[in-house]
Amino acid sequence: MTLFHLLLVSIIQGITEFLPVSSSGHLILLPALTELDDQGLVIDVAVHLGTLFAVVLFFWRDVAEALGGLGRLVRGRVDTPGARLALCLVIATVPVILLGLVLKVTGMMEMMRSIAVIGWMMIVFGIVLYWTDQKGMTAKKAEGWTVRDALVMGLWQAVALVPGTSRSGATISGARALGYGRHEAARLAMLMSIPTTIASGVLLGAEVIATANVQAARDGGIAAVLSFLAALAALTFMMRLLRRVSFTPYVVYRVVLGAVLLGIAYS
Repeated sequence: MTLFHLLLVSIIQGITEFLPVSSSGHLILLPALTELDDQGLVIDVAVHLGTLFAVVLFFWRDVAEALGGLGRLVRGRVDTPGARLALCLVIATVPVILLGLVLKVTGMMEMMRSIAVIGWMMIVFGIVLYWTDQKGMTAKKAEGWTVRDALVMGLWQAVALVPGTSRSGATISGARALGYGRHEAARLAMLMSIPTTIASGVLLGAEVIATANVQAARDGGIAAVLSFLAALAALTFMMRLLRRVSFTPYVVYRVVLGAVLLGIAYS
């Protein structure tokens, strides 16, 4: 891959991974709407690894607390905030892993990688994000995250396996519908991305190792660093912006892009 191609893929992934606009949808659209080749599995995993490091760094206190509580959870003790957070993250990750395996084994994942599907999901879940953001209460805090709410948000996250839905957008919508404030909803959605990304990386790890070579490893390293920088900047921007504005700008972007994509798909 050329440096320009790597830069383009990394920036798209880094910026869109945490914004509620669907990173997977944008990555699918890149080769579909341009003459560029598909970036391939190695680069996909590399850019997700870069965004994983970004969210871990940004929320390092929450991550450290969850890791500290993981040992107690393994011993069957859920008597600290860290252990409860670890438990909720595990529960929230189970639905997306199960559905992801089903879609991968049946081949349905590839069948959904179309411009029409992405366009419809952009619009539909853009409207869902707007409705939940406007109607949702703001009474709940991330510190009060419950097992039930984690499961519900996990189901929302699983739906986001459909390209164009947006993992962060779906989980934020779920959190807003449950009554979490905007900043709290985004915080939980970002924390949920960590075990999900790790699980995805483990699932695809064997394929990556089988197809990787020295050139692919070099390209992957560059892509990981670039996506890390882009993701950290986008995450910082969004979390600060949410203290002052709603998710409406992202909704407008989703609906406009979705309409354009449907125009292309059905023209």
